[in-house]
Amino acid sequence: MPYNILKFNLEILGDLMAKVISINKSDTKGVVKIPQDSGEFIENFGLKDDAHAGNWHRQVSLLGVESFNKMEGLNLKYGDFAENLTTEGIVLYELPIGTLLKIGETIQEVTQIGKECHKGCAIKQTVGKCVMPLEGIFTKVIKGGLISVGDFIEIMDSK
Repeated sequence: MPYNILKFNLEILGDLMAKVISINKSDTKGVVKIPQDSGEFIENFGLKDDAHAGNWHRQVSLLGVESFNKMEGLNLKYGDFAENLTTEGIVLYELPIGTLLKIGETIQEVTQIGKECHKGCAIKQTVGKCVMPLEGIFTKVIKGGLISVGDFIEIMDSK
């Protein structure tokens, strides 16, 4: 196959693969997160310097851009739902708990689907409604490493 056709096919495939479109962090809980170009994810801890990181089952939060699109007209930015990773091309909330994901250099295990928003949730008050309770997921970092915008997400297997 000629190089230019192969290159074109890989570009199409790349557009169809699940990937990270934003990495977001904040040093305070209950506020929107600020987009970053990359982030260091620490084994059994989460995103370095993020308020939600720690030795628990919700070290990293993920939300698909497809969920953002359901809330059109609200002028939302990545990180507005306090998600650490904004993704594209993968239906996160359909992944079974225990699924292993290779994201950038990391391996993460899905530990929770959705969450309950507390009554005084600043994000829900700011945005008006929240998709995290049904469509956001949480992971634990099994193998640490760097994740950058544009990195692919690969479903490895269930534990």
